[in-house]
Amino acid sequence: MILYPAIDLKDGNAVRLVRGEMSEATVFNTDPAAQARAFQDAGCEWLHLVDLNGAFAGAPVNGAAVEAILSATNVPTQLGGGIRDIATIEMWLSRGIARVILGTVAVENPDLVRQAAKAFPGQIAVGIDARKGRVATKGWAEETDVMVTDLARAFEDAGVAAIIYTDIDRDGAMGGPNVTATADLARATSIPVIASGGVSSLADLRALKATDVIAGAISGRALYDGALDLSEALAALR
Repeated sequence: MILYPAIDLKDGNAVRLVRGEMSEATVFNTDPAAQARAFQDAGCEWLHLVDLNGAFAGAPVNGAAVEAILSATNVPTQLGGGIRDIATIEMWLSRGIARVILGTVAVENPDLVRQAAKAFPGQIAVGIDARKGRVATKGWAEETDVMVTDLARAFEDAGVAAIIYTDIDRDGAMGGPNVTATADLARATSIPVIASGGVSSLADLRALKATDVIAGAISGRALYDGALDLSEALAALR
């Protein structure tokens, strides 16, 4: 199971939100590239970036910070937030992003996801963010009637590299991930599922790993707060 340290970008800073509320942003580092380097130095295999402003704007906003991170590191990096057309996908992949995460567009234009996954094999992930089993879009600001499992299954044969499943009510709350719902989703699809939201301790990581069906986990606030030591966590997952 791969651990993805998260860098959420808001106004050029590395921040963490609580349950997706932009007004509840805590700035953890004003130099996201230095933060990314620190994660790389601790031994991470991947980085997970989110352009929070971009998720609301529907287009990239924190591009300069993303490019600084890419320049400062050499581990593969996945990026989500405001990526809603083929041109933006191509732009980020050409600049060195290893995997692009499509969220809102997966609900609103699933054909675009299929087109992108075919054009860029292994480089397209679907971000499914949910409250109580229902998918939310546009930076979690809009709730839909789409069920998580139905959305995941819609891409079963599309060639999507991964599904990043976030339980919004757990995100940034340090209360532990929704292991059951994440494992249920992983069993319902053949696409590798990465857990996000609430991953805040070694016990959480071990619980996710013990399911034997979850491919990865994303953690942010716990790494910044010191509740989770990245080197220890990586060692525990080896």
